[in-house]
Amino acid sequence: MRESPTGSNARPLRVGNAVRKRSALLYRRARNVMVGGVSSPVRAFKAVGGTPIFVERGKGSRIWDADGNSFVDYVLSWGPLILGHAHPRVVGTVLKAVRDGTSFGAPTLPELKLAEEVKRSLPSVERVRFVNSGTEATMSTLRLARAFTRRDKLLKFDGCYHGHADPFLSKAGSGLATFDIPSSAGVPDDLVADTITVPYNDIAAVEETIARDGGEIAAIIVEPVAGNMGVVPPQGGFLEALRKLASSSGSLLIFDEVITGFRVSRGGAQGLYGVRPDLSCLGKIIGGGFPVGAYGGREDVMRMLAPEGPVYQAGTLSGNPVAMTAGLATLGLLDNSAYAALERVSRSLEEGISRAARSAAVPVRLNRVGSMVGLFFGDGAVRNFDDVKRSAHGLYPRFHRSMLEQGVYLPSSPFETIFLSCAHSEGDIGKTVAAASKAFMECATA
Repeated sequence: MRESPTGSNARPLRVGNAVRKRSALLYRRARNVMVGGVSSPVRAFKAVGGTPIFVERGKGSRIWDADGNSFVDYVLSWGPLILGHAHPRVVGTVLKAVRDGTSFGAPTLPELKLAEEVKRSLPSVERVRFVNSGTEATMSTLRLARAFTRRDKLLKFDGCYHGHADPFLSKAGSGLATFDIPSSAGVPDDLVADTITVPYNDIAAVEETIARDGGEIAAIIVEPVAGNMGVVPPQGGFLEALRKLASSSGSLLIFDEVITGFRVSRGGAQGLYGVRPDLSCLGKIIGGGFPVGAYGGREDVMRMLAPEGPVYQAGTLSGNPVAMTAGLATLGLLDNSAYAALERVSRSLEEGISRAARSAAVPVRLNRVGSMVGLFFGDGAVRNFDDVKRSAHGLYPRFHRSMLEQGVYLPSSPFETIFLSCAHSEGDIGKTVAAASKAFMECATA
């Protein structure tokens, strides 16, 4: 019987000599009470088939499922765990913070210290506001940009995902691409009528849009390294051109660095590429594994926010002391040597997987920026969402399943990013490359 990705016919996955019976049973039970059995769509494994593993614990570069199987983890909670799971310094500071109280709805010292650290690391951020998610950060920057410029239109890029707020769900990547949904039901046409979408890395399309609608565009928002259609880096001059076009048209340039912030460098993608946005959105790493988001930028723009200005935004748990403490502990360990180690292990993975693919004569393209890796089946360069969609995604489920059976946990969608952490070792890389060699051979004979 063919394995069903979601139904009761789903068979437990064999991992080496072990079987994931308990995970399969828990997933069946979850489907009786939770939509799709999950709290976020991509976790349901619909893009790769089979049933998701139920994770019981994590330590360093590894996670263990409900059946006790161990996996080398390249999902890392979709990016926040740059130090790996349960880093002792982070855990220790969090435990102390919890004992002191979990939430106050009032200013705290960890919140202030994290704000100062963000400002030190990202010179474009002159003032910051903490929120609870990346989606909150992006939707808040859009409201702020519209108020500041007194314009309504938004320019975004095909395949870039900026959270699930209504104006951003036009030709977004990531989860929507995984489920082949071009937009989302429940979003009225008039809420995306002011959203203009052009291809990523296409300066001519941006120039044409600015020439036509520049006087009405409040903001240009972009993932400076696209991480929601695999990994697609900016081509030379792309970000610089956006900066110039935003300035000349009176629009604000927003960098969505929810993924790239503190991952591709201490100063994020803006530090790596030397381009200064007007506003930045952050998340993931700055919470050290806890729910968090933030946005910040030019002081004159940020002062439009209440209580100093007329733009209202608030949140009961914003600046939560536990999340702030975890973020501070994480950033405190991200020094130059940590980034150098991340680069070494990430390069080693890239080179090893490339060799494995060549040996199996399977055409594979790897895009890497620091500790973010995108894997695409095919020969051609991947520069935008059209290139991504032309990849042979039909091979990814077979590859993913084989890797999982060999104890390597990859993203359950070809449109997501492979993440590495400071906890990954050369031993982990060796195991992963060996698993990839077998998986590519299976793909070659499919």
